[in-house]
Amino acid sequence: MKKISILLFTLLFAFSCQPDNKAKLQSLLKEREKLNAEIEKLELEIAKTDTTKKKLDFVAAQIETLAQKPFDHYIEVQGKLDGVDNVAATAQTMGIVKSVTVKEGDAVKKGQVLAYLDDDMVQQSLKQLQAQLEFVTDIYNRQKALWEQKVGTEVQYLSAKNNKESLENQINTLKEQLDMYKVKSPINGTIEEIAVKVGQGASPGIPIFKVINFSTVKVVAEVSESYAATIKKGNDAILFFPDLNIELVKKIEFSSKFINPINRTFQIIVQFTPDNNEYRANMISVVKINDYHSDKAITVPINYIQTENDSKFLYIAEQEGNNIVAKKRAVKVGFEYNGVTEITEGVSVGEKIITSNFQDVYDGIIIKN
Repeated sequence: MKKISILLFTLLFAFSCQPDNKAKLQSLLKEREKLNAEIEKLELEIAKTDTTKKKLDFVAAQIETLAQKPFDHYIEVQGKLDGVDNVAATAQTMGIVKSVTVKEGDAVKKGQVLAYLDDDMVQQSLKQLQAQLEFVTDIYNRQKALWEQKVGTEVQYLSAKNNKESLENQINTLKEQLDMYKVKSPINGTIEEIAVKVGQGASPGIPIFKVINFSTVKVVAEVSESYAATIKKGNDAILFFPDLNIELVKKIEFSSKFINPINRTFQIIVQFTPDNNEYRANMISVVKINDYHSDKAITVPINYIQTENDSKFLYIAEQEGNNIVAKKRAVKVGFEYNGVTEITEGVSVGEKIITSNFQDVYDGIIIKN
């Protein structure tokens, strides 16, 4: 019984002391936070006045003189190659394909017949009209001879003449209709695809032959509307074809005035005459479009530019007495391309900049190069 009483007393004492321990813990945590804040404050003050680097008498660094040079900025988009003359040949009337006169890969001329449609009904109608024409022509000739001899009436002569001319017009119309039963190539080129076979139906507007002429080709690309003010006809464009490992420098031939409302882009076209036959329709091309050019720009590699509190600066090497001393100079930058940045404000031609050992360079240190 005595042991149980001692145990109960110990438990009661522990529970009675628990609130005091919690309060003490909270007090210590607050004190630690206060100490951490004071430590951070002191570290910042020490960092501001730290002269560890300044113990160095000088730093070895390379120096470069600023000069003007041409600078270009490019945007990169993906384009697709196509023939300028890349068309589909279709039938001019409905009909069943009677024969196909070409095969894929054949070279064809403009106007060449690629396929014939079944024209038997029209041919029969033409034969009937031609037979009728022979008859009315004979009557006309007789009436004309009589009329010239002042025999018969003028009405009879004119009626015979009208019947003859009417049939001639009908025959000419049928001949034009017969020509519509021929599917012809609209351009000089090569048959790329045949989408119909003998016995199948053909209709106007449905492509049955694809004819490609690659004597002149074009690269078509879509460009974001944000570049609408800077990308125009005549801008330089670098075309790179990864599949052929070929790069060409051309100019934009067309820049659309229409913004696609779905993807907010506009179309540009670059045309050129290929010097080999390795190009293929729908081949991918990487298009680099020149949207900015300066003949006299001050440029530096991007790693020369340092950043501090969102501000850009360079280290300038200035002559002070017998020494070359580093000076921090705030600058403004323009376009950046291919690891090079244009400096628009803060430096001038002929000034010298420090181009190495930036970790050891600070404002006022002596530079040895």
